[in-house]
This record gives sequence, C-alpha cells and structure tokens, in this order.
Amino acid sequence: MPGAGIRTDTTTNEAGLIGASPQTLPRIGWADAYRLRWKRRRLLLRSWRSRHQLTSRNDQTHKIRRGDILAFTTLRNEITRIPWFLRHYRQLGVDHFLIVDNGSDDRSTELLLDQPDISLWQTHASYRASRYGLDWLNWLQMRHGHGHWCLMVDADELLIYAHHQTQTLQDLTAWLGQSGRRAFGALMLDLYPKGTLGAQSYDPAADPAEVLNWFDAAPYRAQRQSPLGNLWVQGGVRERMFFAKTRQRSPTLNKIPLVRWSRHYAYVNSCHSALPRRLNAAYDGPGGETPSGVLLHTKFLPEIIQKSRIEKQRRQHFHDPDQFGSYYDGIIDGPTLWTSQSVPFEGWEQLEQLGLMNAGGWRI
Repeated sequence: MPGAGIRTDTTTNEAGLIGASPQTLPRIGWADAYRLRWKRRRLLLRSWRSRHQLTSRNDQTHKIRRGDILAFTTLRNEITRIPWFLRHYRQLGVDHFLIVDNGSDDRSTELLLDQPDISLWQTHASYRASRYGLDWLNWLQMRHGHGHWCLMVDADELLIYAHHQTQTLQDLTAWLGQSGRRAFGALMLDLYPKGTLGAQSYDPAADPAEVLNWFDAAPYRAQRQSPLGNLWVQGGVRERMFFAKTRQRSPTLNKIPLVRWSRHYAYVNSCHSALPRRLNAAYDGPGGETPSGVLLHTKFLPEIIQKSRIEKQRRQHFHDPDQFGSYYDGIIDGPTLWTSQSVPFEGWEQLEQLGLMNAGGWRI
C-alpha cells in the first residue's frame, strides 16, 4: 500500500531534531533568520574563492542558450558509469553538462573531453576540504546557472520521475514553473544485486538497473530539521546492513537535485539542503504530497569492493572518516544485501504506488 513502512516523526528526538508536518517549514525567529542569511553569504563567498582551485580543460559554456537545462557534477574515476550517465540525462533533455574532475586517472578525463555538450574543469584539491565538491559546483552554478533549471547529481545517481520515458525535463520544469515551484525533490534509492557484492559483471554501455535490480521498499523515516527546515530521510538497505546499531549515522537519502537557480542560492550539505530555506519546502519526503522523483543510486556495481578499499584510504568522503571505517569494511567483505523482503525494481509507477515518489498532479 502507498506509504507502507514510512514514518514521519512529529516530536523532538534524542538528536534534537525538530519534527513537523512534512509540507511545513518550522517557524524560526529573527535571530535564526539573520544567521541563515549570513551563512548563505559565507557559503557564496567560499564558493567564489574556490574558483582558483579549478583549471578549465574544455570550457564550452558559450554554447549554453537561454532556457537550457544544465547538469552539474563532481566525479573521480567514473569511467564505468559515464557512458550510461550521459545517455540517461541526454535522453531526459539535459542540454549542457558542467563537470569537475577531481583527479581521475582512469581515462574519465579523456572521455569527457571528447564530448560536444560538456564543459570540463579539473582539480587535484581536497574533495573533503571543498565540502565534498560543493564549493566548486556552487561556484559554477553561480557563474553559469543563474536563471536556468539546474540539476545537481552524482555520477552514480539517475533521476527518474513520473512519465520520464516520454516527458523531458523541459516538460517537467515548464509544469513546475506554471505551478509556481522553483525546486523538485527526490529520494535517493539504493539499488543492489541479488548475490554477493562484486560477483556480478557489468557492461558500461548497459543500464545499471539491469544488474542492480532490487531495493528496500521500507522502512524509511522523515523529519524536519531546524533552523534550515530541510527534511532528513533515513532508512533503506545501507542502514539495514551497515548502520543497524548507529542509525543516526546512516546515509541521508533526501535531495533537492533540480532547482531553477539564482546566483543568490547556495547548497548547504550536498543537495540535501539549500538556502534560502524556502527551497527546502520543495520536498516532503516518501509518502508526501508534493511532486517528487527518485534518484536511482547505482553505488553497488561490481567495482564497489575495490572502490571502497581506495576510498577508505583516501579518507575524503566523511567529516570524521574514522567513524566510518566499519562501513567500508562491511562493503569490502562482499556481503549479500538481498533478502526475501527485497523488491525487484520495475519502474516509476511501482515506486509511486509504494509511496517512494509522487507525481503530484504531474499527469499527461
């Protein structure tokens, strides 16, 4: 049934998170509002300064036209995912990609340089020190995204929404604009294989969902946080497998990946939250009433074992990497994520029926 296994908390929990109706931002006082304005300004200044860390490898932004939909991403060593990533988003209607390559050495750079619709920058600066690439992308959005619908996604995230097979992002964003909406939220849904992690084979030209074709339909829980008013969604397979005893540290699954951007906007924590805070009202989570999509998360392709070994040593993906060593170890051990409760992935209609996304009136 829709919304099964999804819980929205409405009280203050042990972590001090303020629960609220998912569609309503918690009220804040003038002092918090003032601090958030200055926080946004500091983030914008920080992003502006980060431009010196980027070296242009192929700036084709002169091709960007009024009304184009832009995609922004930071990546490192994603040669396996890039072919389908580009195919997927080109089919959705992305007109131009603005990509920061963070020191790839697997020929990702060469592949990206050979594309007519990609502007590429490169940096060897610290991913963690750049707020996990967010400073770089905020700068590029500030410089090139103003007035455009902008999509911020990782290379292992594939956005889907109601009718995405036949209706492009231009269609969706036109409808969002006519509805008075400036942003579109999504649940990041982990897909995984049946069998031991790393034991599968994968063709980079193929849809990752053909290999990673299972997911956890429930449980998920959502809370509003104050003062930002951003939703916090947790649950799913990674929590079940790797954070069962430390649920508060399990991955954040809510994102606001699609925004009609202004140079005055800033993402705060990946695209989990944004400023000004009204943007965070765009997503009310699994089981919610606002239009939303799903980011199919293809993290668990066969390369995940070797990548986890590397990233554990690089220590670039967490604020306190020492707390997450067991997470990487759990993946490196090659577990089986599938259980008898796992659900085979069938498409957006199934996800809407389960309450994991919502067409929200977006009908053909």
